[in-house]
Amino acid sequence: MGYILDNDIKFLTGVGEKRAQLLAGELGIRTLGDLLYHFPFRYIDRSRIWRIGEIADDSMTYVQMKVRVTGFRHAGAGAKKRFVAVVTDGSGTAELVWFKGISWVEKRLEQGREYIVFGRPAYFNGVLNVVHPEMESVLEYKNRFHSSVQGVYATTEKLANAQLGSKAIYGLMCNLWPKVEGLLRETLPEELIRERGLMPLRDALYNIHFPTSQQALREAEFRLKFDELLGIQLNILSERHSRTTRNDGFLFPSVGRFFNTFYHEKLPFPLTGAQKRVVREIRQDTVSGHQMNRLLQGDVGSGKTLVALLAMLLACDNGFQACMMVPTEILAGQHFASVSRMVEGTGVRVALLTGSTKKKERTAIAEGLLSGEIHILIGTHALIEDSVRFRNLGFVVIDEQHRFGVVQRARLWAKNEHPPHVLVMTATPIPRTLAMTLYGDLDVSVIDELPPGRKPVRTVHYRDAHRLRVFGFIRDEIEKGRQVYVVYPLIKESEKADYKDLEDGYAGIVQAFPPPRYVTVVVHGKMKPADKEYGMDLFKKGTAQIMVATSVIEVGVDVPNATVMVIESAERFGLSQLHQLRGRVGRGGAQSYCILMSGDKLSADSRKRLGAMVATSDGFELAEMDLRLRGPGDMKGTLQSGSAFDLKIANLSKDAQVLSAARSAAERILERDPGLAEPRNRPLRELADKYASSKETDFSMIS
Repeated sequence: MGYILDNDIKFLTGVGEKRAQLLAGELGIRTLGDLLYHFPFRYIDRSRIWRIGEIADDSMTYVQMKVRVTGFRHAGAGAKKRFVAVVTDGSGTAELVWFKGISWVEKRLEQGREYIVFGRPAYFNGVLNVVHPEMESVLEYKNRFHSSVQGVYATTEKLANAQLGSKAIYGLMCNLWPKVEGLLRETLPEELIRERGLMPLRDALYNIHFPTSQQALREAEFRLKFDELLGIQLNILSERHSRTTRNDGFLFPSVGRFFNTFYHEKLPFPLTGAQKRVVREIRQDTVSGHQMNRLLQGDVGSGKTLVALLAMLLACDNGFQACMMVPTEILAGQHFASVSRMVEGTGVRVALLTGSTKKKERTAIAEGLLSGEIHILIGTHALIEDSVRFRNLGFVVIDEQHRFGVVQRARLWAKNEHPPHVLVMTATPIPRTLAMTLYGDLDVSVIDELPPGRKPVRTVHYRDAHRLRVFGFIRDEIEKGRQVYVVYPLIKESEKADYKDLEDGYAGIVQAFPPPRYVTVVVHGKMKPADKEYGMDLFKKGTAQIMVATSVIEVGVDVPNATVMVIESAERFGLSQLHQLRGRVGRGGAQSYCILMSGDKLSADSRKRLGAMVATSDGFELAEMDLRLRGPGDMKGTLQSGSAFDLKIANLSKDAQVLSAARSAAERILERDPGLAEPRNRPLRELADKYASSKETDFSMIS
């Protein structure tokens, strides 16, 4: 016999075929288990019955009253037609008002009968009104299975129109519980429940829907979040264990002439302590016999690319080729130019491959890769094309990896019979809770020092009213021989929001800084590559003093002479993106500035974000705040983290404590039983399998 939670929802009392189709289409609820795991998103305390005379004003959010209907009347006309029921409880009189479903309400209400009314109170012309209240007879209320703290469930307009609003879903839950409560399977071993002091699953599911107390609700939430996060961590750490116990990783035992010549003769500046530490970590990985999967975090300008180059030279010294994949042609061209310049004279041959590479060049690159003459290939997603084949690819670098999909990344390290070592880099600081989940099977390195001579960027916030002052400051910086970025969030005017757009902004900049004395270029993602490159070149060479751009310059522009970053409508950007844009300046020895421009009307969250940018330059601190304000967002590169992991109740931005507990438990479980093969761990195997689909969207490396 199958498990009861796998039964079709249509067989539950109150559902049927038509409602089952609606629930499946709108909320993905197809089985009894789907409904049971459709948790409330908030709760309403319905433990108290209020008397009408006690409701002195409309400051209360919701109230529950026991009243008797004394009369009915119709009022208004047309679209404003309404049905009014006059009620009393001896302490006063109130009016219940309906604007929709009037005929259905009329049929249900009886004059003289007592009802339990629940709704939001408001006073109109001195009379207490409750619009569209929930109502049931006193007899129904007494006979109904209910909790004094009632859950509010997510629903949709389509479901509400079909009488499947939050109250109806709560009613279905009341019908469901008696059928399943004695047949629920525990998902965790008794030993783990006892060790961690967890609420049993049956009690947790009961209290999440029908809380017996606030304490019981908290314990239920912890247990159910723990289950979700434990399942994910078991998957992630199992992958890591599998990778680190195999001995199929390429060995790089030699530190040869490529590395040594570059390190001793070509190094552009001394490595920071953090860079040296990361190089040592990579070196240890590449002589361990295991495939390396390492995440390298570091702010813009911290020297990640130099570390990646040193690692690629290690590969070359040991007879392997290396490649670096980046998200944009601008960034690919920049990396190619800087790497080629740095390795000039060492004998290392570097090639560039992008979507714009001509056919003749592609043919030459293909031949050089197969012969082994090309040591390092730098490019965009063009690297994953089937026609790109290496003689012996041993090391892969992926820069700004969150911009690539899982399938794209997988195709890159499938270029060799055995998986190459993988170094993924990001300038977007990853909060600890996300790193434990999104990158849980990777080893993590952090470059937390800036190269010598770099000064922290000064950040200020100005409103539109101070634009002339900002223009004056820009003019002063240009007179010193410096250059300026002006970044806009939009390319064309938005009809929905009053934000400065790039086209109008460019016109305003040219008017304030007229040619020929000033040269202003425009760069945005919708331009032809040749036009974009032309504008970039003018700015890089110093011919243009001002670049007006969209956030396309978030990655890929390195102009040490640029000292001012003006971000228009800064409230439109998240903290991580603002921090990345700020990192475009401060790359030389001169003091640099980031000016955040905004309108006068800001939301509370916007004020917090802009205030945080002014207060700190710590990327990790900003990332934690961004996670709290905006949620996990699209940091997985392909899907929202909630949908990718199918989280029903856990929140990666808020549940660090639960996540830590789940990870600790997963580590201990896998230490004792790496394959979850022991009979006592069968429930854990099933729990891990439930979240196995997360592998397809996680940053876990294919090995």
